[in-house]
Amino acid sequence: MRIVWLMFGALMTILLAVFGWQQLRPEAPVPASGDLPPVRAVVYRAATAPRRLASQDRRDQLVSFALRQLGKAYCYAGTTPEGGFDCSGFLTYVYGQFNIDVPHSSALQYKTGSAVPRAEARKGDLIIFTGTAKDATTPGHAGIVISEPGQPLRFVHSSSSKRDPGVKISQVDGTDYERRFLGIRRVL
Repeated sequence: MRIVWLMFGALMTILLAVFGWQQLRPEAPVPASGDLPPVRAVVYRAATAPRRLASQDRRDQLVSFALRQLGKAYCYAGTTPEGGFDCSGFLTYVYGQFNIDVPHSSALQYKTGSAVPRAEARKGDLIIFTGTAKDATTPGHAGIVISEPGQPLRFVHSSSSKRDPGVKISQVDGTDYERRFLGIRRVL
């Protein structure tokens, strides 16, 4: 029994040494009022400027992260870089890395966030298309806009194309995506 108590005492000593050392340290002395550094004036800009900058940085980071997935394989219902992505799984994965919940369905993604006119599409927006059938009218494909307003509309997506499947960059103007275009959704 003595060994048990010795082990218990040793364990408690170690725990106190590891977790309690900060409590035993003397506190740093508080400077006398004459020892305080001079106060500097702080100028605040309009409240929207920092928010706009942070939002732009976040969009850039999201697009940069999405572009790092270029070349990853296409996989029906896939949601990981290792296993591959389908189009909506790619969006779910990328936005999820930024703590933004996006459903794993292009039909539900078409209802996510707020609608934005095509001319105002910017980096980080969702872009939704119909399926590939000529008479399709419902959401069937999705991607992430990588261009800014005034530029040709480009997006990164996971394509099931027979000739070039996987995560890649495509353009809307002058392609079949023009015919299939449904809308832009803003979630950032």
